[in-house]
Amino acid sequence: MTTPLQLKRGADLLNDPALNKGTAFTDAERDAFGLRGLLPPRVMSQAEQLARILPGVRSKPSPLEQYAYLVSLHDRNVTLFYRLVMDHLEELMPVLYTPTVGQACEEFGRIFRRSRGLYITAADRGRVAEVLANWPQDDIRMIVVTDGERILGLGDLGANGMGIPIGKLTLYTACAGVAPNQCLPITIDVGTNNTALRESHAYMGLRQPRLRGPEYDALLTEFVEAVQARFPLACLQFEDFGNHNAFTLLEQWHDRICTFNDDIQGTASVALAGLFSASRISGVPLRDMRLLFLGAGEAGIGIGDLVVEALCSEGMSVEEARRHCWFVDSQGLVVQSRTDLAEHKKRFAHDHAPGRSLLEAVETLKPHAIIGVSGTPSTFTPEVLAAMAREHARPIVLALSNPTSKAECTAQQAYAGTEGRAIFASGSPFAPVTYRGKTHVPGQGNNAYIFPGVGLGVTVSASSRVTEEMFASAARTLALLVTEDDLAMGRIYPSLSRIREVSRAIAIEVATLAFDRGLARVERPDDIAAAVTAAMYEPHYVSLA
Repeated sequence: MTTPLQLKRGADLLNDPALNKGTAFTDAERDAFGLRGLLPPRVMSQAEQLARILPGVRSKPSPLEQYAYLVSLHDRNVTLFYRLVMDHLEELMPVLYTPTVGQACEEFGRIFRRSRGLYITAADRGRVAEVLANWPQDDIRMIVVTDGERILGLGDLGANGMGIPIGKLTLYTACAGVAPNQCLPITIDVGTNNTALRESHAYMGLRQPRLRGPEYDALLTEFVEAVQARFPLACLQFEDFGNHNAFTLLEQWHDRICTFNDDIQGTASVALAGLFSASRISGVPLRDMRLLFLGAGEAGIGIGDLVVEALCSEGMSVEEARRHCWFVDSQGLVVQSRTDLAEHKKRFAHDHAPGRSLLEAVETLKPHAIIGVSGTPSTFTPEVLAAMAREHARPIVLALSNPTSKAECTAQQAYAGTEGRAIFASGSPFAPVTYRGKTHVPGQGNNAYIFPGVGLGVTVSASSRVTEEMFASAARTLALLVTEDDLAMGRIYPSLSRIREVSRAIAIEVATLAFDRGLARVERPDDIAAAVTAAMYEPHYVSLA
C-alpha cells in the first residue's frame, strides 16, 4: 500500500505541517526524501528546536502577536507546535484561547495567513455534503462548529468566529490528547449583522445580513445530516451560537446524535465542579446552597440544569432542586409574574416578588453563591460584594464571563469587596492577589478542564450520545482532583499543569458510562483506563527512514 508519506518528497514534504519535522529531519531522512540542501545543514533534536522557538514566542510584544507566531508554527510543523504547547500549557493557554482568542477573532482578517478548517456558507444549501467531501481526512472524531453569532462576550463576529473552533480543538489535543488529524473546525457562515465588520475591507465572510428562520434551520439540518453521513463516529460540538439557536439545536439533536454544546453543558460542568470544591471551604453542601445567577442565557441555564441533575441524584425532586437556582436577567429577577420570559427561562421562574436589580436580589435571597454569566463587566459591584459578605462567612463569587474585559469583577475586587473572604473563580485567568498580608490564588473556571476529557472519553468509546450524566460525572471527577493545598490558597480548581491528568480521569469516567449505558459503538476493552491512556496523542517525531 502506498502511504501519504511515500507520495511526498522534497518541498512537498516540508510544506505538509502534519509530516514536516523541519531541522529535525535526520541525515538519512534528508537523503531518502530529497531534502538534502533544502534545510540548514545542522540536524536538531526536538528539544533543541523547542529551545530555539520558545524565546521567539516570549519576545513578541503582545499576546496577539504571540498568537500569530504560534499559529504560524502550527502551519509549518504540527508536532513541534503541540510539543511546545503541552510543555508550556499554563503559559500558552491564555494566548491560544481565552482571553487572547477573542481579540484574534476580532482581527481575524488582519492576521489570517493560511486557511484551516472548513467554511460552509448559506450559498452551499443543497450541496453541503459536497463541501464536507473536500476534507482530506476520513476518520474525524471531534468537530467544533460555530455560526459566529455569539463569540465569547463579543457578539456577532460572523466568519471571523473560526478562531473559536480552531482554538477549542487545539485544546482537545493539548489537554487531552485527541489526535489532531481526527479534529475538524467548521464555521457555518450565514452572514453577520455586525455592519461595521461586514463593511470592513479585511472581512472575508459573506457580506450579507445574517440568515434567519426556516432557511437557516434547513441549512443546519442539512449540515448535521451530512456530517453523520461523512463522519459517522464524530462528536459534533456546537459552539458560540446565539441563545435561541443554541437551545434549539441542542434540543433537536442531543437525543439523536453524538453532540453537545460546550457553552451550555461544558460551562455547567466546570461551574458545578467549582461549587463542589467551594463547599469544602465554606462547609455548606450543595444541597443547602442558594445560587443566584446574573445572566439567564446558555451558560446560566446550563449550569442551573446540571445543578438540578446533581441534586436530583441525591434524592431531591426536580421542583425542589430548581428552587435552589435563581436568575437575574437584563429585566430583573426571573419570577413567574413576568410575561416577557423566553421559554428556556420559565422552568426557573419562581413565585416571588419582582426585583429590578442584582443588589436587591442578593439582599432579598441571601444567596451562598453569585454566578456571573452575563457578559457584562463590573456588575458585581462593591455593594453587591459587601452584601454577600454580610450574610456569609465565605461567600462564593464566580465571575465566569469571557474574555477578561467582560468579567463581572476582577479577583482584586472580589477579595477587597468581601474583606478577603470570597471563594473566587473566574472564566479568564487572574494573577494571585495579596490582600491584608494573605495571598489568594484565584481559580480559573475554564471549560478546558471539562470538554477535552469528555471528548476523549467519547472518542475512545465511540459513544453515540453525550449525556447530562457524563457532565455531572465529569464535574465530580474534577472536584475530587482539587487538593487540600489548592483549597488552602483559595483555588477551587486544580493547577492547569495537571490538565492532562484531569482530562484522562474524566475520559475514563465518560467512556465507562458510555460502555455501561450501552452507548458505545466499539467493543469494551478489558482495561478502559489503559485504552484511554493509549489513545492520548503524544507529539514526538517518528523516524521516517
